[in-house]
Amino acid sequence: MDSTAPNAAASNSPAPSRSAPTRSARQQWFPTGRQRWVLALTSLGSFMVILDMLVVATALTAIQRDLHASMADLEWTVNAYTLSFAVLLMTIASLGDRFGRRRVFAAGLALFSLASAGCALAPDAATLIAARAVQGAGAAMIIPVALGLLNAAFPPERRGWALGIYGSVTGLAALLGPVLGGALTQGLAWQWIFWLNVPLGLGAIPFVLRRITEGFGQGTSVDLPGLLLFTLAAVGLVWGLVRSDTAGWGSAEVAGTLAAGAVLAVCFVARQARARTPMLPLRLFRSRAFSAGNTVIFLLNASMTGAVFFMTQYQQVALLHGPLAAGLRMLPWGVAPFLIAPRAGALADRVGERPLITAGMVLQAAGMGGVALAATAHASYAALVAPMALGGVGFALAIPAVTKAVVSTSAPADIGKASGAYSTMRQLGGAFGVAIPAAAFSAAGSYASPAAFSDGFRAAMAVTAGLALVGAAAATALPGRRTQDAEPSSSRSSTSSNSVMPASSGDAIDSPVGTKPSRR
Repeated sequence: MDSTAPNAAASNSPAPSRSAPTRSARQQWFPTGRQRWVLALTSLGSFMVILDMLVVATALTAIQRDLHASMADLEWTVNAYTLSFAVLLMTIASLGDRFGRRRVFAAGLALFSLASAGCALAPDAATLIAARAVQGAGAAMIIPVALGLLNAAFPPERRGWALGIYGSVTGLAALLGPVLGGALTQGLAWQWIFWLNVPLGLGAIPFVLRRITEGFGQGTSVDLPGLLLFTLAAVGLVWGLVRSDTAGWGSAEVAGTLAAGAVLAVCFVARQARARTPMLPLRLFRSRAFSAGNTVIFLLNASMTGAVFFMTQYQQVALLHGPLAAGLRMLPWGVAPFLIAPRAGALADRVGERPLITAGMVLQAAGMGGVALAATAHASYAALVAPMALGGVGFALAIPAVTKAVVSTSAPADIGKASGAYSTMRQLGGAFGVAIPAAAFSAAGSYASPAAFSDGFRAAMAVTAGLALVGAAAATALPGRRTQDAEPSSSRSSTSSNSVMPASSGDAIDSPVGTKPSRR
């Protein structure tokens, strides 16, 4: 490349006139109108789902008072959403491949919006819990197909940029969730945290149907036995995890459901090995990026979910802040993902995923450990800001890169299944990330006093730091950039060297304006 420039300057060869516009076009690349619509609408869906996970936390006290809910009712207000979300993700991803991702995405927005209205209108705790479960089903219809639509709309060399924008919107939801929940609860009523979803979701549906190209996955049939086995296995595992703190790890309920879930998971794997159209092709796990990336996202989300779950309570129980004040004090965690995620996604396109993921997990572990060291019943908020911000920076660096590592390395026809597996592991990590730190909290502290809660909180945060460190170790198994580029995994064998996606797949990709996509 260095020797070409002088020769070009000294001659009238046509070569430089062809090469210069190519470099300029690549520098000036920008998405097409259809790509922008896909990015905007899928990001909106993710925003609604993530926001709804977080706004509820600061409204639980008001819900308890208004509906005369017990502590178990409050737990299930959170867990019903998480449970139905986690267990239906793979099922919905498979159905999206069968019936069309755009249709399923639009139906998910409708179900999520209507269930949100049901939550707002709930006259008692039981009705609220049931509506939350339906809301979780709607969320499961949005997230995996949103990732599938997004990855199908952008060529591989631009997916990191698109996923960075997508991640920044998710980061905005994480940033606004606790604050918005506290503000709406304190300024209006807790019902408004649910009413907010209705105009957003219903208003987006016409644009989804008009602006997004329909896409299908490989195969025309649904693996019904596989769907049943996976759903039951996930129910058993997630039920055991979310009930472990209440019923106890040694209880018949928890031990039995975890054992049944594990057995059914083995049966599911055996079924996938011999099914003609498997819900989760086992060939995907031949890719180091897919296998290691799913392990990382499980541990990443476990660490962050557990930390946020306990930090919100620590601000209120130990430091005696109200809902809005507690939400505002969570901002250091949310600001970093919002600001850094877009740049981290673009950086992943240039340097590869492994360095960013490893560094992000180490920073998150350092942040969680710093919080554990600083937390006391009379801790200064200033002492918590730096480690919280450090953890947020780590999360922001890792999340776009690990998403790209897992999803964009799959063949186009497998994107829906890969996205479903990734999202499922992320949600299961969230359930795991509450259950395990909760066990450490119960062993070291209690809700009896601010000092007792602080003791338990420090133990719980130490566990979240440990989860992040294990995730950093798992990240070292990811392939380096050269390995990933030079040795395409067998999961991508169906993609030709001259096209990003087969024309028959239904997921048309618009070419970037002014240039053809560059190949690494």
